[in-house]
Amino acid sequence: MFANYLIGLREGLEASLVVTILVAYLVKVGRRDRLAPVAYGVALAIAVSVAFGALLTFTSTSILQSFQSREIFGGTLSIVAVGFVTWMVFWMRRTARGMSTELGGRLGSAIAVGGLAVVATAFLAVAREGLETALFFWSAVQAAGTTTTPVVGFALGIGTSVVLAWLLYRRSVSLDLARFFTWTGAGLIVVAAGVLAYGVHDLQEGGAIGGVFTYAFDVSDQIPPGSWYAALLKGTINFTAQTTVAQAIVWSAYMVVVMGAFAGGRWGRSLSSA
Repeated sequence: MFANYLIGLREGLEASLVVTILVAYLVKVGRRDRLAPVAYGVALAIAVSVAFGALLTFTSTSILQSFQSREIFGGTLSIVAVGFVTWMVFWMRRTARGMSTELGGRLGSAIAVGGLAVVATAFLAVAREGLETALFFWSAVQAAGTTTTPVVGFALGIGTSVVLAWLLYRRSVSLDLARFFTWTGAGLIVVAAGVLAYGVHDLQEGGAIGGVFTYAFDVSDQIPPGSWYAALLKGTINFTAQTTVAQAIVWSAYMVVVMGAFAGGRWGRSLSSA
């Protein structure tokens, strides 16, 4: 639940901030008459994102008939999702401070064109976040191996993000967004590393790559699969007691390279200058 709560909170707050920026811009320039087109665009983006998640589920459960094809499909999408969320973490870190100005400029140009342009601007701004969230959440749910608990955690995260965005808009609370996106970004990197390892294991089970029974370690006796602490490790960092060599390699490589780039280099300098 915690990992999916983090996904819902982080991704939901990004989308909610986009909406509040658009609404605040319209209020500021005195164009409340364009609030309805923005709402239509946001609603359409949410509907498309939900439909995309449903399509992924339908494809993996109803269209793909063989076990191997389902595993390859799930593993491939998990790896793609990790790529998207990794890009998003760094992109948000780099552009968060200029987002309000950029979105305001786009919306201002759309207002000059007409109502449909405003709908399209709101749709595109939110749909990118929504589609990315749907893909990563779907992959995280597959990695968790359950359906109810991840959905509850994700829904709680989304709900928290909406409330937090509303409070920020009303200036009822203050939040250091740079620090927030830094800490949640680091948390998402850990979650993404687990999803990546899960995706590799899916590809192994599907026969796309070998080594499915070549374990880097097997601590099943020390961490029984049915224990609460095994569930905790599985739900937070997607740790499995039987980890293949390929899983261990990609998890370690991802953590070293991505977390290292996130914590240091120009990303670290950009944070220190913020």
